[in-house]
Amino acid sequence: MPSQRFAPPSEVPGLAARRIAADIVDGVLHKHRTLDDQLDGSGAHPGLKTLADRDRALMRRLVATILRRLGTLGHVLSRLLDKGIPSDAPRAQSALLIGAAQILWMDVPDHAAVDLSVRLVQSDRRAARYAGLVNAVLRRCAREGQALVEEVASQSLDLPPWLLARWSAHYGEATARDMALALGHEPSLDLTVKSDAAQWASRLHGEVLPTGSVRTLLHGSVTMLPGFAEGQWWVQDAAAALPVRLFGDIKGKSVADLCAAPGGKTAQLALSGARVTALDRSPARVARLRENLNRLSLQAETVVADAVEWTGPADGFDGILVDAPCTSTGTIRRHPDVAWLRQESDVAAMTILQQRLLQKSVSLLKPGGTLVYCTCSLEPEEGEQAVATLLAAEPALRRVPIDASEVSGLSEIITADGDLRTLPSHLPHADPKLGGLDGFFAARLVKS
Repeated sequence: MPSQRFAPPSEVPGLAARRIAADIVDGVLHKHRTLDDQLDGSGAHPGLKTLADRDRALMRRLVATILRRLGTLGHVLSRLLDKGIPSDAPRAQSALLIGAAQILWMDVPDHAAVDLSVRLVQSDRRAARYAGLVNAVLRRCAREGQALVEEVASQSLDLPPWLLARWSAHYGEATARDMALALGHEPSLDLTVKSDAAQWASRLHGEVLPTGSVRTLLHGSVTMLPGFAEGQWWVQDAAAALPVRLFGDIKGKSVADLCAAPGGKTAQLALSGARVTALDRSPARVARLRENLNRLSLQAETVVADAVEWTGPADGFDGILVDAPCTSTGTIRRHPDVAWLRQESDVAAMTILQQRLLQKSVSLLKPGGTLVYCTCSLEPEEGEQAVATLLAAEPALRRVPIDASEVSGLSEIITADGDLRTLPSHLPHADPKLGGLDGFFAARLVKS
């Protein structure tokens, strides 16, 4: 019988998931890489391939919890550390964040959270000397951390100060606090279904929202859920599913989706019977859009082009949807890295692109045609002010206000001007995980 003396030791269960979580958090906070880049595609973390589904889900939840609670975590750890978080060993920082996040918000035994964080530090040459510190701090966190969290619960620390200041100025301090509170909860999975929402809500152990989307708390691989392979539904936040409704009956009409990938709104337009032209400047994103349409058995003409430079057909379109590139601050509940990757200066840069897209859209629109402009941003410059600027420059356009009946009677999501504005704190629920919406703006304009 061969000797086992030289067999490689098996790794402690769960350590790989935490190591990859540490790498990805470091990628966001120190290398300014998005979560999407690190989790999918050619830039994905190489270690993801080796993780079992359960460990992959744990890793994702760890990363999201840290980024969603980063300000509070910083406060707690600063109170527990006499000299602050070590700045010369990034792995010691991430180990403290990972351990504290598990202790304070995740269903992980405290002793396991402490032990695995210590092992994480011990396995890094630069951080190994901090193993004792990490052990002591996390043990204190298990005893004292919850009280330290409560101490700052009303301070909205988990948003960058510049973003909280903007939301307070535009929406009021009370609403900004409600928005920040809503962003602290892990969101549900929202689906747009082709038909029979009630049946799919039952099969997926979810519920039908007033807007018609199906909301479920199921976790794991989306591709394994009932109905995915058959193309019966697609993942789309309930707020993101509203702008297409503003076109009304578009059966047989020509509609261009100018920033189409990954294709949720394109699919809605096609399902409504429109003749859809879906445009995106990225070949890879258009390839993904085509894959999604194929799975859903829906038809659209796809074009790889920069919308601002695209000439389009000579006779124009009956409808144009501009889901414009933006700061994406409305998606923080699903993409918590956005809060820490964006800067206030990004807002002005985005508004320039948005105006160019809007001006191009007007030239592509037939007389009598409808333009729906939307962004997943909570910043007024990218929504209300963008439309005001366009209307001032284009006398041929007029706003057609949205009626509450068009959005399932949700009058609270309609602005005084008749535009759509959803907030993370909208659609509250007794279970916070089943409440909330992405932040979205949409306006409907008609060309005379």
